[in-house]
Amino acid sequence: MHIAPPKVRDYDYALFGDVEHVPLTRVRQVVGERVTASWMTVPHVAQFDEVDLGAVEAERERLRPEAAAAGVSLSVLPFVMKACAHALHAFPDFNASLDASGSTLIRKKYCHIAFAADTPIGLLAPVIRNVDTLSPMQIAIEIDSLAKRARSCTLSPADMEGACFTVSNLGALGGTGFIPIINAPEVGILGVARAARRVVEEDGKFVSRTVLPLSLVYDHRVIDGAVGGRFLAAVREHLCPPAQPPKPA
Repeated sequence: MHIAPPKVRDYDYALFGDVEHVPLTRVRQVVGERVTASWMTVPHVAQFDEVDLGAVEAERERLRPEAAAAGVSLSVLPFVMKACAHALHAFPDFNASLDASGSTLIRKKYCHIAFAADTPIGLLAPVIRNVDTLSPMQIAIEIDSLAKRARSCTLSPADMEGACFTVSNLGALGGTGFIPIINAPEVGILGVARAARRVVEEDGKFVSRTVLPLSLVYDHRVIDGAVGGRFLAAVREHLCPPAQPPKPA
């Protein structure tokens, strides 16, 4: 169903000073139509959490020589996408879409995850296939390849189709959190803000940790708050596994 954006009445802004008329690109117009339709038809719910990146940072450090040899940047994003793939398996209603009638949920047996890419022509969402079968290093290589093609405007339509879920990462641009709009017909999206050092209490002591803010937004027609909370907890626990008790001597 196509939802037309609300009409804005014409107004002569030049009455108050100089103005410039800048036509929107076709990509910007399409993005505008899609997010407007999503916002108008999908009841959005947002939940927020933070995750200790200690385990991820240790793994990134271990893989740094391999990443350098491959010529890719091993950011936090591949680990977040891998954690989302884990949670999508655990909570299959997130890995789904409503049919056109809104009465049937179509669960997907594959795990393709899109990521938001800033490009000269606007926001694009390239899709990485079968994220559940890939290692963080393999995901990083895919991100690097797709992001380069996005910036050079050489992505094909097939590169942006078939996603089950989207991750929008604004960490490099700063900010403590944001609420992304669901990329319908997906039913969920994860926002990743900037990691920062925080002082937290651990075993009765105050220690410094790198903490990553996460915001999960989901379609309330499909997902209730309890399931959303468990999904976000699964993402957090995959990124920061609970400490294992010491083995008996």
